[in-house]
Amino acid sequence: MIPNNQVGSLFRQNGLRLTKQRQAIINIFLRSRKHLSVEELYQRVKKLSPSIGYATVYRTVKVLTRANLAEERQFGDGRSRFESAMEKKHHDHLICVKCGKIVEFENDQIEQLQEAAARHRGFKVLSHKLELYGHCPSCQ
Repeated sequence: MIPNNQVGSLFRQNGLRLTKQRQAIINIFLRSRKHLSVEELYQRVKKLSPSIGYATVYRTVKVLTRANLAEERQFGDGRSRFESAMEKKHHDHLICVKCGKIVEFENDQIEQLQEAAARHRGFKVLSHKLELYGHCPSCQ
């Protein structure tokens, strides 16, 4: 977790106050192991803080994304999902096009092949995303 003083500074830089509601949003988001849409995060936060507004959740996630504490992902279904970028090792994704299940995986051989392909063509890779779309075992 990031210290409250850093979070508070981050929100002040974006013209927002770090309220108890925003702190709750951040805590729930950072503890989640899923790729959450703003709507899904809103539903989780609303259980703990019924008076929270959707716009507060949306703005909080956008601030976290701009600060590189959250990463926005698009998995081909038109919905943005977010995952924590804190203390997370690079990983790739398997996405089921039928049920929407998202599985994270790591594979050193794939990483080495991608680096070799880039190097062979004179590229310096700054970042990359690998997403494989198909059917999960339950949907096959």
